[in-house]
Amino acid sequence: MSKFLPEQFDAKKTIVLIAGQGSYPILLAQRAKSAGMNLRLIELGGETSQELVHSFSIKDRSSVKVGQVGKLLKELKKFNAGYAVMAGQVSPGKLFRGLHPDLKAIRMLAGLDRKNAETIFGAIGNEIENIGVHLLDARVFMDQDLADKGFMVKGKERIDAQHLTHGIEIARENARLDVGQGVVVSRGTVLAVEAFEGTNAMLERAGKFGAKNCLFVKLGKPKQDTRFDVPVFGLQTLTAMKDLGIKNTALESGAVLILDKTTILSSAKKWGLGIVGI
Repeated sequence: MSKFLPEQFDAKKTIVLIAGQGSYPILLAQRAKSAGMNLRLIELGGETSQELVHSFSIKDRSSVKVGQVGKLLKELKKFNAGYAVMAGQVSPGKLFRGLHPDLKAIRMLAGLDRKNAETIFGAIGNEIENIGVHLLDARVFMDQDLADKGFMVKGKERIDAQHLTHGIEIARENARLDVGQGVVVSRGTVLAVEAFEGTNAMLERAGKFGAKNCLFVKLGKPKQDTRFDVPVFGLQTLTAMKDLGIKNTALESGAVLILDKTTILSSAKKWGLGIVGI
């Protein structure tokens, strides 16, 4: 079913999808259901696609606000969850505003020396594990969407080997420092690095320079917690590349998820954009 399932996986147990934004949780839900999984949904208020919400019956879904850790744990218990999986982005700004911490979350946050997306979601993951629910790798059932090695689409603009090496070097260091997982380079110049604002905002900054031979590189982190943090590449990002004149992207094979891969690759070919797995 998926190489990301644990060895002792019990297909009879309930899996609860904790869903954020975008098409990622929608695709994961479709794949899990197709595999015959007993799937339930926890909607994150203001984040989860209503298309996904309405694909579940009322009895098979519930809703919590971002930050309601205690309620999240109660809902998992209510569903008698054996497993949980987190998929989809949560608005980055909610770490600073719009957060609704309950007492469980307040105590959890008080115990963190650093409060960033990785430490907060990691702590939530640990709380889920502590109630006996196995938090699955977020790539589960998404095997076919991972970036492949080599050219997936050859674009109209050639990728210079030296520029690619430079982009990978900068992206790896950026990821190692836990700043972000993407960079845009042009002929040995770093135009933009991804940080808290996310991929598409970074691409917009890079595109404003009007530079030639731009290359977008996206990698995983050296010690990525794939229970909740998986780099993704979707149609919105590909469209931004087209609109901003960024002709090529290099994605780490086996690490970056290409959401709705068939559509992405056909659109890239139509628009003359190159996608290579590294």
